[in-house]
Amino acid sequence: MTQRYDAVVIGAGIVGAACARECAQAGMRTAIIEQGTIGGGATAAGMGHIVVMDDSPAQLALTRYSQLLWSDLASQLPPSAEYETCGTLWVAADEEEMAEVLRKQELYRSAGVPVEVLDQAQLREAEPNLRPGLAGALLIQSDAVLYPSAAALHLLNQAIEQGADLCAGAHVLHCGNGSLQLSDGTTFAADRIINAAGALAGALTPGLQIRKRKGHLVITDRYPGFVRHQLVELGYLKSAHSVSGDSVAFNVQPRKTGQILIGSSRQYDEESPGIESRILTAMLDRVGQYMPGIAELSAIRSWTGFRAATPDKLPLIGPDERDPTLFLATGHEGLGITTSLATARLLADHFRGAAPAIPLDPYLPSRFAAEAAHA
Repeated sequence: MTQRYDAVVIGAGIVGAACARECAQAGMRTAIIEQGTIGGGATAAGMGHIVVMDDSPAQLALTRYSQLLWSDLASQLPPSAEYETCGTLWVAADEEEMAEVLRKQELYRSAGVPVEVLDQAQLREAEPNLRPGLAGALLIQSDAVLYPSAAALHLLNQAIEQGADLCAGAHVLHCGNGSLQLSDGTTFAADRIINAAGALAGALTPGLQIRKRKGHLVITDRYPGFVRHQLVELGYLKSAHSVSGDSVAFNVQPRKTGQILIGSSRQYDEESPGIESRILTAMLDRVGQYMPGIAELSAIRSWTGFRAATPDKLPLIGPDERDPTLFLATGHEGLGITTSLATARLLADHFRGAAPAIPLDPYLPSRFAAEAAHA
């Protein structure tokens, strides 16, 4: 027997859970399908950084909008989500990078984002365990951190409270044209199928402009106060994270538990989920260049995950032009934790015919077809 829904969401990571919540709250009969662990996959491989980013105006608009949605939701999150507005310090190593700090300051202020420039002495006071001699930093006060898997579970539970059904343990064999078939023989019919399967989205919807991006993470034992803000280097100016080859960058996060989460690495087109010692070593060496004392701390776990990346660093949000029943919510790369709520709200507004808070056009999957046509 075929089960009929208004919306079926594929994937119960944080993006899929957010989409199911929005659909259910909008009064749609909703199902969410997850073959593995709730909040597993890319969600478990994310640092949980709720961050405003400015690689493009569209990225700035989406991340800021979603950050405001997270701020509104924060009081409803359970303690297990470990939500904390600790702020981000974009650390400048030299005067060239301080020029970037000033550029970002003006841009963020124009977007209504609260920011503060720290000089060398102020940075030293804010984060004593950073190495001496760093030029300064840009403080983004509104940035926050959370535990992504717990946040995803909360969003899913909210969807279920609104009447959504969870279908766990089976994977999707086929989806499209208003129907889905699962490996356990279950079939669904839906007016809206939302592909929120992250790095696996391309297997369900061939032809998507996404690539797998592998990342490594390390978490330490408890050292309360050793790191006070999310710390990220401004070395992106000097190819810290290229869009092609393997790369590492300084990125550390304080957790409410007193632990420190350490990143970050990028590898494209890597299929093995195993931990690679050369990448892990390079990542930890990079961290040590900014925070030498971290080498004395005890790490208790390291792991990897895969994220879905697009060529322009923007997610795919909206209808697939080849199938009027298929909608995409994937390609978020390293910003899926941040942008999950905005992604879900933009889709729900599209379904309702409501005016969105920000334009949907920059994130539409059809943009790549348009680019190809004009090439």
